[in-house]
Amino acid sequence: MPAERPDPAGPVPRALRAVLLDMDGTLVDTERLWLRAVEEEARERGLGLTAEDRRFVLGRSVEDCAARLAARTAARPDPAGLAGALHRRFAELVRHGAVPLPGAVELLAELAAAGVPTALVSASPRPVVDTVLDVLGRDRFTTSVAAGETPRTKPFPDPYREAARRLSAAPPACVAVEDSLTGVTSAQVAGCPVLVVPSPVPVPPAPGRTAVRGLAEVDLALLRGLVSGG
Repeated sequence: MPAERPDPAGPVPRALRAVLLDMDGTLVDTERLWLRAVEEEARERGLGLTAEDRRFVLGRSVEDCAARLAARTAARPDPAGLAGALHRRFAELVRHGAVPLPGAVELLAELAAAGVPTALVSASPRPVVDTVLDVLGRDRFTTSVAAGETPRTKPFPDPYREAARRLSAAPPACVAVEDSLTGVTSAQVAGCPVLVVPSPVPVPPAPGRTAVRGLAEVDLALLRGLVSGG
């Protein structure tokens, strides 16, 4: 990924304008489903996933993961066809197994009651995002951004910049909630302060990142503090 500098923050915002939330592994328990989909597809092609493969696929787009698997497969399948197979396998698993993570529904309800706009910002394709919106409740989100709806997806900043643009908010006034280094990188380069929730692959500490033990300990006061310098 070419190096990009975060957007200049300018003056510290004094008010929270929006909350931009990742989907897989942040709001719903789909990281295990995505790993299962990739593992099953790889196994059918005679591959086993390495620890490095598992780190790579978390937070990445289907197309990125398909390209990685295609490069490791002796027959060198068409990455687009492999991506389609992963799309279908993951969507089916999500349809029957997506479960909100502890604290997710409560946090969304608190934000809605306070009138804080929210965006679902995902590297998953639109059909999967729509399935999860049905699980969580479409009315809980002002907008959503899926893979393929911006020129580049995570770890590039495009999805978070687009979500902030749709909500007419400056990125420094939008808290991004993420669980993967891929997503955290995307949000930070876009200029958002980031709240990090646990992931199978821990995100290392760094300036601009605040880690919590789970969404159950996140509330509006904490989110407001991240943009006001508290």
